[in-house]
Amino acid sequence: MSWEVVIGLEIHTQLATKSKIFSAASTAYGAEPNTQACLVDLGYPGVLPVLNKEVVHMAAMFGLSVNATVAQRSVFARKNYFYPDLPKGYQISQFELPIVEHGELFIADAEGNDKRIGITRAHLEEDAGKSIHEGLDKSSGIDLNRAGTPLLEIVSEPDIRSAKEAVAYMRKIHTIVRYLGISDGNMQEGSFRCDANVSVRPKGQEEFGTRAEIKNLNSFRFVEKAINFEVERQIELIEDGGEVVQETRLYDSDKDETRSMRSKEEANDYRYFPDPDLLPVEITAEYIESVRAELPELPDAKQQRFVAEYELRKDDAAILTSSRPAADYFEAAAAATDAKAQLVANWVVGDLSGALNRDGLNIADSKISAVDLAGLLTRIQDNTISGKIAKQVFEAMWDGEGSADDVIEARGLKQITDTSAIEEVVDRVIEANPGQVAEYKAGKDKLIGFFVGKVMQETRGKANPGQVNQILKAKLSG
Repeated sequence: MSWEVVIGLEIHTQLATKSKIFSAASTAYGAEPNTQACLVDLGYPGVLPVLNKEVVHMAAMFGLSVNATVAQRSVFARKNYFYPDLPKGYQISQFELPIVEHGELFIADAEGNDKRIGITRAHLEEDAGKSIHEGLDKSSGIDLNRAGTPLLEIVSEPDIRSAKEAVAYMRKIHTIVRYLGISDGNMQEGSFRCDANVSVRPKGQEEFGTRAEIKNLNSFRFVEKAINFEVERQIELIEDGGEVVQETRLYDSDKDETRSMRSKEEANDYRYFPDPDLLPVEITAEYIESVRAELPELPDAKQQRFVAEYELRKDDAAILTSSRPAADYFEAAAAATDAKAQLVANWVVGDLSGALNRDGLNIADSKISAVDLAGLLTRIQDNTISGKIAKQVFEAMWDGEGSADDVIEARGLKQITDTSAIEEVVDRVIEANPGQVAEYKAGKDKLIGFFVGKVMQETRGKANPGQVNQILKAKLSG
């Protein structure tokens, strides 16, 4: 039987506020356990939550960035469940009236075509604390520092049809929230994670299959691996005569498998009702338009502009615009040199990215500034150095030896462009290799590379390659 996969993602994005969603406690990462949880977070009797207005602003920014409706009236509700890391016995979230509904974004499908993924809703809620089991012998510990941390939960439509599409969608959301500056998207610290709802159905069937929810996936690689495992598990189960049960599962990255955690709750299990301590959130159309005016140029629009304005290859434009700092770096470098924009892109995507990855750095921490990289590319453009020599200069700049001009001067790397000087070397190479000359003249045109290599070797790579080729072909044909 041929099967179709149906996937929906619930992405939990920690909003980049300095304080929590309903209290003044800090959201800074890495503090000692239970040092950043105040009486509101701990659910003490008599304390009242006060909404952090910045989370409303951030949610509105996200909604507008995905062409969604930003509600002028939204309501916080209590989601009741009992777990050790939830001291109040309920989580404040949004249910029937979320702040964002009916959005969309586009990803590339397997054939490279645009595919629309619907966004059902995005709602505000508080995070729970964290249960700790390691290093405590037979006990468990509770760290409530995360309790009350503001989250935006982004719920997709079940429009995703493969693990690769799920990763592409998740990456797109990740890029958008970082572009907007509403989240740092740090997956290692738990700032960006997702739950994946996975089901299968026979191809052509309209009705959805029974879904399993895989909780707390915190890397793109784990999302892909967990979904692929779960799809295979469900297909094998059904084909062996079994039935998929609706449940919550966890992904074990060590064993590369999902395992059952608990039966899946329904909405009525949580006994949602409007939180009596919080008024409905009401914002005006004017407020929404003021937020719209603040939006930066978003990744898709920037990618299209890079292709149109800078005439970049589509793949390079996609890589550069996947990170706002990378896009800014490219534009700063392109503005500071007369070199072609595609050459700038090649170096940012190639040599610069390689050096950053090697040293574990972000582009914001690059050892070579955009202006300094532009200086290097200018020297390629004006034939002061060749592209091959430029790689040596780049490494020297990375190691702190100064600007491109400083390195070129100190190492004597200036390109030889004097035609008569190049001709002298060419004549010597031709004279020293009569056998290869005869073969070339007999029709072995590919030997031109041999002669070019000999000339470049003798000039220590400093001869202008274009001139070398031109002079060699003229003399060998004479």
